[in-house]
Amino acid sequence: MSDLPNRKPETGAFFARDREWHAPAFTPGYKTSVLRSPQRALLSLDGTISEITGPVFGHSTIGELDNDLIHNFAKPGESAIGERIVVHGRVLDERGRAVPGALVEFWQANAGGRYRHKKETYLAAIDPNFGGCGRSITDEDGHYAFRTVRPGAYPWPNGVNDWRPAHIHFSIFGHGFAQRLITQMYFEGDPMIWKCPIVGTIPDRRAIEQLIAALDWGNTIPMDARAYKFDIVLRGRRSTMFENRPEGN
Repeated sequence: MSDLPNRKPETGAFFARDREWHAPAFTPGYKTSVLRSPQRALLSLDGTISEITGPVFGHSTIGELDNDLIHNFAKPGESAIGERIVVHGRVLDERGRAVPGALVEFWQANAGGRYRHKKETYLAAIDPNFGGCGRSITDEDGHYAFRTVRPGAYPWPNGVNDWRPAHIHFSIFGHGFAQRLITQMYFEGDPMIWKCPIVGTIPDRRAIEQLIAALDWGNTIPMDARAYKFDIVLRGRRSTMFENRPEGN
């Protein structure tokens, strides 16, 4: 398959961002924000050439199993344990246009809620056939897709009994290394979403609902995997809520 380069960056004016759509930087209920939040007024700086230009991602950089988390870390003939799912969607700009050639990375806990990381402390078992990470390139229509297992919820030391709902992390790269956006996807119907202190920092319920992937019965694979649809909007007033840059890409 031929390489699909990133679209050239726009040079015109962007839609004004809505700061009330995104979570405030300082939210004491989410303890780590106390130390991470800025202590002084924000400054707006122009991007340098090295920040606004950079890698052009193509299909030649993607391995055959990079978008198959069920098998990309598994031993030959074996598979990851858990509920098999397909996650798919589109990466769109503020005008609803497709963003082709974007590198989409994803990582998650296993079906028991444990990450494959040396500093992980949760008691759930490690699945030896599950690495928990992968990547994909959006096609001409901005579409991406990957197979995985539904992650489990897990406790975290934010409060006395705080748990993270099942979620998948996403990273989207733009035209340069400084243009990286990070977000999370939750699952339709999960009651734990509304009990999560991180989710609780988002002031607008509509912004939270935009982070919830809908069960896509039409793309479910019979006798194999359920499907969930999760679109990502990079910028503008309808931007997906990103963790690292409130203004979007």
